[in-house]
Amino acid sequence: MNKKVLEREYLNLLSKQYPTIAKVSTEIINQSALLNLPKGTEHFVSDIHGEDEAFNHVLKNGSGSIKIKIDEVFEGTLLEKEKRTLATIIYYPRQKLAMLLSNVDDGDQDEWLSVLLFRLIRMCRYTSAKYTRSMIREALDNEFVHIIEELLHEQETLDNKHDYYKSIIETIISTGRAEAFVVALSELIQRMVVAHLHVIGDIFDRGSGAHTIMDRLMGYHKVDIQWGNHDIVWMGAAAGSFACIANVIRVSLRYGNIKTLENGYGISMLPLASFAMDAYNDDPCTEFQTISQDDESISTREKLVHSRMHKAITIMQMKIEGQVIKRRPEYGMEDRLLLDKMDFNSKTVEIDGVKCNLIDTNFPTLDPSNPYSLTSEEKAVIRNLQQSFVYSDKLQDHVRFLFSKGSVYSVHNNNLLYHGCILLNDDATFNKRIVDNVELGPKEYLDYADKLARQGYFSTNPAEKQIGQDMMWYLWSGKESPLFGKEKMASFERYFTNNKKVREEKKNAYYKFRDNEEVCINILKEFGLNKDAHIINGHVPVAVKKGESPVKADGRLIVIDGGFSKAYQKETGIAGYTLVYNSWGFILSSHKAFESTQAAIELDEDIYTSKMILERSPNRIMVKDTDKGKTLIRHIDLLKELLLAYRKGEIKERT
Repeated sequence: MNKKVLEREYLNLLSKQYPTIAKVSTEIINQSALLNLPKGTEHFVSDIHGEDEAFNHVLKNGSGSIKIKIDEVFEGTLLEKEKRTLATIIYYPRQKLAMLLSNVDDGDQDEWLSVLLFRLIRMCRYTSAKYTRSMIREALDNEFVHIIEELLHEQETLDNKHDYYKSIIETIISTGRAEAFVVALSELIQRMVVAHLHVIGDIFDRGSGAHTIMDRLMGYHKVDIQWGNHDIVWMGAAAGSFACIANVIRVSLRYGNIKTLENGYGISMLPLASFAMDAYNDDPCTEFQTISQDDESISTREKLVHSRMHKAITIMQMKIEGQVIKRRPEYGMEDRLLLDKMDFNSKTVEIDGVKCNLIDTNFPTLDPSNPYSLTSEEKAVIRNLQQSFVYSDKLQDHVRFLFSKGSVYSVHNNNLLYHGCILLNDDATFNKRIVDNVELGPKEYLDYADKLARQGYFSTNPAEKQIGQDMMWYLWSGKESPLFGKEKMASFERYFTNNKKVREEKKNAYYKFRDNEEVCINILKEFGLNKDAHIINGHVPVAVKKGESPVKADGRLIVIDGGFSKAYQKETGIAGYTLVYNSWGFILSSHKAFESTQAAIELDEDIYTSKMILERSPNRIMVKDTDKGKTLIRHIDLLKELLLAYRKGEIKERT
């Protein structure tokens, strides 16, 4: 079928959606008008690591965007304390309103609510100014949709409209719907401030609220996700990979957050606990105590159980990973086969040619003649755990969402988004990979890895599924994984030796060269972008305390992992970076530690945010300048062809 016939077939299909000249003309007018609106604000976050309260607050305040808009709307008319209170109401309308109303006399509540509603309506008007009525209507999913539309587009200052406008507010209050209306307005403001959320990886691990974060993301109006290595290992576990399951549980026990597994996803740790208490019943497992802050609610006995579980799953992990490495020689990870390098007589192990003393030699489940084989009891435990992961409905829902909204990388509005790195050689050239005798460049290899990860979850062919699951494990910790970006994950060395030299995890050359503008421009070109584009990156926390800048290569690359996770904040000195890209340019925000939601509500304590304008456009960026605009322009061109076909009689109207 030639191109002309295909175009005619497409126009015939399009005519079913726009069956008349009038309808196609109206749609051309509507879409052409959209092109000349300011672009929506994009919000970038990274490396959340289970810190659900801090993430939820940053999402609600739009990285400080709401506070900025309050300052702009009420400059000179509200005190700072009043502005902070208004901001808290917008973030947490139900909780804050209930607290405030309890301190207002009954006779004054109507007037107090009226003042608040007028302020919120002004905020709604300001934040929704760059959206069409249809967009606002789409954002409203509540009983007040028509009332809010009226209030947003009426001018209460006009004499003939003032009484009408005032009566709407009074009726809302007199019918007892003011509190629900405050919630509706606050949620609309939150939504209007951010049009699109980008999560640059690592939702899971460290903190205990990853499942809560995933629930929040699934309800968000527009989001995409670039998988981090801490995400892909959970995705592999949900697919049933033994290696990924063992890693997920080990990391959860290491950081003391098995609440995510047990309470969040209903995955029972009882089989592992029972096995660990039998197999390591006389082992204090000193090296396997949690490294997170002590939880006073956990007894000494429970801590011991967790330590033994931690050691048990670590040994199982190393056996299972050894099996993966042996069946995938193409991974080139034979140097990670260390269980067979231990000498129990001398209590040493040889790692990278260095003989190290073992600080733990109690391995009751290890067969020196076949160290990578699981015992029958270990096989039973890992299979039980696999069933729990595979049949956890909530986990499966979350992982399917990660697949539907996520990818290894993304290109959006002239920005390249990825979590880890683009693998480079020591001379700053691209590290190209050979797959099935074909050389793959960085973009091709990321596409290949993305495909295999999906195969590991969705394929019904056992052999294909195994290949895909092994790739998900490799992306988690493989020596040339673009999501991991290090030569090795030194788990064995951290648990069983004190040798600092072998514990070192050498980063890929990317981290040496990512401050080089030419290198970043080459990366952008590899993904079809021009030298004016940007790379937005996460994964390795920016050591602010040591003077490191998140802005690299003269602004070509922006790192937004600043330590959302409490586990990293001693190193970074802050509590995370976020990035906002609005119709005027880029604003980078650095955040101080978030105390708690309760403190935010009761004391009006926002996350203290320091802002830096990275790039300001001389002209406001419009929808026509974005990816969405390009799609709209193509669609308008097709609609114009359809209109011409109607008028030339080549296609009949469907009256």
